[in-house]
Amino acid sequence: MISPRVFAVAPLALVLLALSGCSSWGCTDTRAERGTPGARVRVVDTDGRPLGVTAVVVDWRLEPHPQVPADGDQVHFRFRFDGADENSGPAVDVCAVDRKRVALGCQTVESSQAFGPAAASRTGDDWLAVEHPERVAGVLFIPNDQSYDRRTCAVDVKDGGGMHPPEQPSRGDQL
Repeated sequence: MISPRVFAVAPLALVLLALSGCSSWGCTDTRAERGTPGARVRVVDTDGRPLGVTAVVVDWRLEPHPQVPADGDQVHFRFRFDGADENSGPAVDVCAVDRKRVALGCQTVESSQAFGPAAASRTGDDWLAVEHPERVAGVLFIPNDQSYDRRTCAVDVKDGGGMHPPEQPSRGDQL
């Protein structure tokens, strides 16, 4: 028979284990929902709150990359981050899409890239490599900030978990 003293001490021991991080039932990882892509988006955090920064695709064109012209046309795009500062700002995903808004190629662009040598204009430029450049109909930003992705429960049960940015888009995703 179990003594009444064990029943009195057991809840306290469970609470101490949970508070010490030795328990994994309190850690959960969730992903934010992907926001609506656009050529001009208000950047949001993982809770969907605006960060006060707007990411804008200024223009884009198809042309050979100067360092690898033999690869043929790629997507050369210019962008701007309004409201971001040089030292700490968001990063968002950018995708070249076809007429049906299917991603042909994507990557992450940091707002700090818009403060290079052309700091007065606060614009930057980059390249997207796509298999079929002739199918590109536009370049879109996805508004979710990708600059901070906290530790996962698998990596750190005690301090990990919580809301993470949405999965990054990849070729073939419908945007």
